Amino acid sequence: MRLSFPNQTRSFDDSKNRVCFWGYDKTIEVTFFVEVDALKQLCPKLIEAETGYLQAFDTTRKKIEKVANNMYENNKQRAFSYIIVARDFNVL
Repeated sequence: MRLSFPNQTRSFDDSKNRVCFWGYDKTIEVTFFVEVDALKQLCPKLIEAETGYLQAFDTTRKKIEKVANNMYENNKQRAFSYIIVARDFNVL
């Protein structure tokens, strides 16, 4: 099942150094977290602050959503949250 990403909201979790966003499987909300190191890999020149991380996320959102969808589709147990790390982008 492919996820949809109609909610463009994302937020930065400073305590865990990651950006949070949401995908949907029909009516089921699935939470995703993208670690800062993954954003640094995608955008090496980003500003290392909340605004820089969110901007890097926005710039690469389609690629991040593709990885999120692949993670969800490949997980037979269908978790309700996933953490995306830098190595997850190496499988694209």
